[in-house]
Amino acid sequence: MIRIAVINGPNLNLLGVREPGVYGRTSLPEIEARLREAAAGLGAELSFFQSNHEGAIIDRIHAALGKEDGILINPGAFTHYSYAIRDAIQAVALPAVEVHLSNIHKREPFRHTSVIAPAAAGQIAGFGPYGYELGLMALVNVIRQTRSE
Repeated sequence: MIRIAVINGPNLNLLGVREPGVYGRTSLPEIEARLREAAAGLGAELSFFQSNHEGAIIDRIHAALGKEDGILINPGAFTHYSYAIRDAIQAVALPAVEVHLSNIHKREPFRHTSVIAPAAAGQIAGFGPYGYELGLMALVNVIRQTRSE
């Protein structure tokens, strides 16, 4: 069984309510339910975590070491400036996929740069809630490739 930590950053607890024109009307619990279904078909087990606090996210990334095989992360606004989250991902050396509901590259210029992306296997942006499922599929594939090497 592949074990994956799904980590969501600031304001994602307000999905479905916060700026639905940008982020849609799907709530975080709804995304989690869809991910559970997708994970079952992929042979993956998920744990979910959301925090509005950078240190709590870093602690959760550290906790994945030795317990999980990969990280699916939507760092929210931390995407653009949290070198500490990037360093945590690099420190645990687990495959990670960065996910964003909106296409950050079509938004305000400050959102175009991710400091997390260089530490991740890849980034999925702009596909709404489905991006989480795409990210999960990609991450499972990366983990399986790593195991077969």
